[in-house]
Amino acid sequence: MDVQQQINMKSVLKELVCGKALFLIVVLGFGGTFQTGFNLTVISSTSPYIQSFINSSWTYRYGEHPGEKTVTLIWSAVVSLFAVGALAGSMTVRCVTSNLGRKTAMLFNSGLAVVFTIFMYISRPTNSFELLMLSRFLFGFTSGLGGNIQTLYLGESSPQKIRGMVVLTTATFLFFGKLSGQFASMTSCSLFREILGREEWWNILLCVPTCFCAIQMIILPFLPDAPRYILIEKGKIEECRTALQFLWGPGDYKLEIEEMLAEQAVIQGENSKSLLDMLRVKHLRWQVLSLLVICGSIQFCGITAITVFSFNIFLEAGIPVDKIRHVTLGIGTSEVFSSIISSFLIESVGRRVLLWIGFGGMSVIMALITVTLYLKDSSFVIPYITVFLVFLFNIFYAGGPAAVAHPITSEIFIQSYRPAAFMLTGILCWLGVAIFGFMFPFLNAALKSLSFVLFSCVCLIAALFVFFILPETKGKTPLEISQEFKNIRVCGSSEDEVLEIKL
Repeated sequence: MDVQQQINMKSVLKELVCGKALFLIVVLGFGGTFQTGFNLTVISSTSPYIQSFINSSWTYRYGEHPGEKTVTLIWSAVVSLFAVGALAGSMTVRCVTSNLGRKTAMLFNSGLAVVFTIFMYISRPTNSFELLMLSRFLFGFTSGLGGNIQTLYLGESSPQKIRGMVVLTTATFLFFGKLSGQFASMTSCSLFREILGREEWWNILLCVPTCFCAIQMIILPFLPDAPRYILIEKGKIEECRTALQFLWGPGDYKLEIEEMLAEQAVIQGENSKSLLDMLRVKHLRWQVLSLLVICGSIQFCGITAITVFSFNIFLEAGIPVDKIRHVTLGIGTSEVFSSIISSFLIESVGRRVLLWIGFGGMSVIMALITVTLYLKDSSFVIPYITVFLVFLFNIFYAGGPAAVAHPITSEIFIQSYRPAAFMLTGILCWLGVAIFGFMFPFLNAALKSLSFVLFSCVCLIAALFVFFILPETKGKTPLEISQEFKNIRVCGSSEDEVLEIKL
C-alpha cells in the first residue's frame, strides 16, 4: 500500500469515528445481512438433528416411520424455502421502504423476525415440521427484505467520498454471518452437549441470530433516518442536516445538501417508481442491463459449484475428513478479510477495477480448476493445487463482484428508482439461487468437471462488459452517474440515438 493510500485510509477512518456512523453500520449489519449469511450456512450443522426430528414427528403423528424419500423431500423443502422466502421479501422492498422510510422499514423487518422466531422455537416441542418449514420461509422473507433495506439505508446515509466503503459493509456482514454459521457447524456437537445440554435443542441455535434483531429494535429508534430520504422525499432540509451531523460529525454539509436538492429538483416530487416503471424507461436500459450482467454473473459464476465440490476436492487432496470443516472455516475467514480489504480499496481504485479484476481472475481460476480436476490422478501435487485455486477463487469472489455489487446498485440509480433497483437485484439473486440449485445436479451429471468451463465463460463475459461498458461511479453524484450511462456508445451509436432523461 503506497503513502497516498495510507493517507486516504486514515482520512476514511477519521470520517467514520467523527460521528455515530460506525455505530449505525454495526447495528444495521447485525440486524441485516448477518442474518442472511448465518441462516445460509448454519442449517448444515443441524441437518442430522432436523432430519431425525422430521422422522420422529412424522412417527408421532401418523404412528409409522416415514420413508427415506419422504424425509429427504421435507428436508429439501426446509432448506430451499429460505431462498423462496428471501425472493418474496426482496419483492416487497420498494413497497415497504416507500411507505415506511428506511429506519421504520428496518424496525418493521426486525420486529417480524422476532415474531417469526416463535414459530421456529415451538416447532420442536409441538412436533410440527410444518412450523419448521414455515419459519424457514419467514426467516428467508426477513433476510431478503432486511438485506436490501440495509444497503439502501447505508447508501442514502453516507457522504459521496466514502459511499462505496460504507455500502460495502453489507457484504462484509454477509460473509461474517456465513463464517459464524460455519463456526457453529464446526462446534455444534460440543455446543449442544456443553451449553444446551441436549441435541434436541437445535431449534435454539437457529433462533440465535434473531437476538441481534431484538437489540436493533432497542437501539435504532435513537438513530436518524437516511439523510437523502429525509431531504429528497420528505423535503426536510434542517432535519437532514441534523442527521448528517449526528452521523458524520459537526459541519454545515452545504455541498451535500445542494447535491440532494439538485436531485430533488430533477425528480420533481414524483413518488418511488415500481419495477415495471423502471424496466419501461429507455434511458435506464444501460443501468438495468448492468445489474442483469453483474448480478446474474454472480449467481452463475460457479461459487455454488465450488461449494458443492469443495468437500471432494479437499478429500482427494488428502485432508482428513474431520479437518475439512477447519479448511472450510479458513475459506470463510478469507472471504471476510477479502471483503474488509476491498472496503479500504474501493474509494482509491474504484468500483470498475475491483469488478473486472474479480470477474477476470475468477474466469482464469475456473479454467485452471477444470484442468486440475481433469488431471487429478496424474500427480499427488495436483489436488493440492486445486485446493489453492479454491481458496483463490473465493478471495477474488468476495473481494470483487460479491462486495462491489451492493455499492453499484446503490449508486447507479437516482432516488425515485433506487428501491425498484434493489427489488430487481433481490429477485435476480434469489431466483438465481433457486434456478442454479435445481439445474446444477443435472449439469454436473452431464458435463462433470467441464461444467467449470461454462462458469469461466460467464465470468469472462462479465469482466469484458465491466471493462468496456460500465462507467466508474467513484466520487460522482447519482445525476452525474446517470449522465455517464447516457453517454455510453456501442457500435457507433450517435448522440441523436441517446434519449434525454425524462422523469
